[in-house]
Amino acid sequence: MNDWIEYPDGWIWLGQILLIGAAIAAVVLLVRLLWRVATPYLAKRPTFDRPLGIAGGVVAVIGALLPWVTFVLNDGPYPDKATLQFFDSPWALSGFRLHTLIIGVLAVVVVFLPLPKRRVLRALGASTIGIALVNMLFPIIDGGGFGAITSDGETFAFGGIITLIAGVLLVFAAKAGGVLEPIPHWKRAIPTLVAYAVLVVAFVVLLLVVAMMLNSGGQGGVGNPYAGPVFLSLLAFLAGVFGALHAVGLTGWISALSDNHKWFSVVVLLVVALGLPFTEAGTDYWMTTAANIGVYAATAIGLNIVVGLAGLLDLGYVAFLGIGAFVAANFSGAAASAIGIELPFVVAALIAAVVAGIFGAVVGSPTLRVRGDYLAIVTLAFGEIFKKAAQNNIGGVTGGANAIPNVPPINWFGASFDKPLTIGSIELPSGVLYYVLIIVLVALVMVVFANLKNARIGRAWIAIREDEDAARAMGIKTGQAKILAFLIGAMLAGLAGAVFAHKTSTVAYDSFQFIESVTLLAAVILGGMGSIPGAVLGAALLLVLPEKLREFSDWRLMLFGLALVLIMRFRPQGLVPDRHRRAELANEGAEGVPIEELNVHDDTPGDSKAVTR
Repeated sequence: MNDWIEYPDGWIWLGQILLIGAAIAAVVLLVRLLWRVATPYLAKRPTFDRPLGIAGGVVAVIGALLPWVTFVLNDGPYPDKATLQFFDSPWALSGFRLHTLIIGVLAVVVVFLPLPKRRVLRALGASTIGIALVNMLFPIIDGGGFGAITSDGETFAFGGIITLIAGVLLVFAAKAGGVLEPIPHWKRAIPTLVAYAVLVVAFVVLLLVVAMMLNSGGQGGVGNPYAGPVFLSLLAFLAGVFGALHAVGLTGWISALSDNHKWFSVVVLLVVALGLPFTEAGTDYWMTTAANIGVYAATAIGLNIVVGLAGLLDLGYVAFLGIGAFVAANFSGAAASAIGIELPFVVAALIAAVVAGIFGAVVGSPTLRVRGDYLAIVTLAFGEIFKKAAQNNIGGVTGGANAIPNVPPINWFGASFDKPLTIGSIELPSGVLYYVLIIVLVALVMVVFANLKNARIGRAWIAIREDEDAARAMGIKTGQAKILAFLIGAMLAGLAGAVFAHKTSTVAYDSFQFIESVTLLAAVILGGMGSIPGAVLGAALLLVLPEKLREFSDWRLMLFGLALVLIMRFRPQGLVPDRHRRAELANEGAEGVPIEELNVHDDTPGDSKAVTR
């Protein structure tokens, strides 16, 4: 009789990972084969969009009403009563099951409305597939295996698989007829008061959506081990909703109204952002995270000048943030300060910005003779020199390994920024004043960036980014322009560093590692190079996603990296690109409409030339 061989746990995990990988690869190959066969077939049959859309919507509703998990997993029952054992009220829907039901109902309704239904069905289908995959893969990985989403031998739960089929049907419905319908263009010439009301409602809804996303699943951990999939499910649902609104032209219309009433939009957006502490996301945890996002957003906007406008690759940009932080800490009156001078925050912040700007001009000087990869090496070297100098406490101004602790908080009008704030009967969390200061700082930096981008120097930077030799031939003093880009970008980073020093109360060299420069660069590219809201959105995603995906433990960084790869694969121009990047990388016009949709055929007899709308 042969003895059983006991394998180490590592080999068991490796076997499970390989099995899951093989299954995923098989499914992907099957879907690709089905896609290649179905796409040309459906392209010739435009009348199939309605029956496929209805079928997909109905199947999605059925999937929402079915159990998704057969048994209780290692971390407890799956949320939203999706586990068969707790499936006593099929109609008591919540969370991702409710989202799936809403998508199914919307899909059925849309096919009967005079809308670009295939575009809407495509967005809803992709959203349904995302919800299904998240809530199928997590039970599998969480120790349940494939039996958790199919059958354990005695019980069955096919809600996830049914929902995945529904998403595929909706995507196929969008393929019926080939080319998608053009995006409708809404009337923009509306009364000013009506436009103001629309913008206020849109920004308030955006605030509520942001608060809902931040609060989705809580902060994870022991209290809610499924916070990660809950957040990703909500993200997939909101992506589908906003995709559908874009398909009917609503988001483009609101964006156009915002451009037509730019200053009103800026003021309303600022007021709405200040309202975040009054929502369900107004906790100590999220106020601290939001303040960090603001610091990184302000710094990313400064980097956007160097990389996004001037096209100069800077891999040591976080050093300017560190210079501003150390200068402000030394002038803050901290006990470990080498200067021993206490200045008001505003004065210390201005000094930090000026000093950082001087270093920016010094670093920018080599750009007169190097470009491309060589410039990246120069800036990378500067970042490493700064880190080593701060670590070795050269000049005695950085504290070395001891850092500069106990930087006093900002105190204005008798109110300490690190204490809770009480307004009437409402008590706001600690750190809310730092959040308000950061919002004002980001708004200020955005105004500076917008004016520079639209000014003569901004156009010169864009010309240098596109072709430096051609820009020089057109009479642009490229050397001065590049040094000025480094100087202004460094000043903005130094200003953000001053706020960072007082907010964190401790400034240490290890807060300004090379990975931070990479994160800032990724925020600029992810949001959209040269785009003001893009830098803010990129910084927010790069800080919020790791926090919300913390529940995935060892898988967190891999999923985070995979998300970045997918976004760059399907959205190379960035999430909120400016018109230049949109035209260059996405083949779209200034309003986000594909170039091929901007060309229509002239119906004049004997003339088949295309004319532009």
